[in-house]
Amino acid sequence: MGRACLSLGSNIEPERHIALAFAALRERFGDILASAAYRTPAVGFDGPDFVNAAAVIDSDLDPRALNDWLHALEDAHARDRRGPRYGDRTLDVDIVLYDDLRLTGPGNLRLPRPELAEAFVLRPLAEIAPDVVDPASGRSLAELWAASARRGVAMEEVALLPVGPAGHGRGAASV
Repeated sequence: MGRACLSLGSNIEPERHIALAFAALRERFGDILASAAYRTPAVGFDGPDFVNAAAVIDSDLDPRALNDWLHALEDAHARDRRGPRYGDRTLDVDIVLYDDLRLTGPGNLRLPRPELAEAFVLRPLAEIAPDVVDPASGRSLAELWAASARRGVAMEEVALLPVGPAGHGRGAASV
């Protein structure tokens, strides 16, 4: 069993897709820690604002298998991978940290994930897992957020759309 810190983002019907992703994570992995959701400007391209959030899960999958499961979740939400790397998306879920592992693998798997330095990843993770240590820096997420030059990035908290039990109803996707 490993502990994974995940980053979730969407800028196409984001309040719906993030809520459904949280529901799918709960259905597959049981209890999860889920952050608040925040509206942030798109990074790397001009596009609609994103809604970003974070989750911490206990996983019976190794990082590669978890990455594959998360890609299937994205695909279930009609994620279009044909466009540029930075573009609009229904759902993007990345493993940011997995225990204290440092590795690179297929499917853009990089641990720790470089986007940990971005406010839209670091702030929600620091809120729900402040004592988790980044193996690259040896610092806790709370310490990284306190020292972040990106603390001033505007991040408006947003409400997610309600979903039924285990994410069913209102167009739920399943993996």
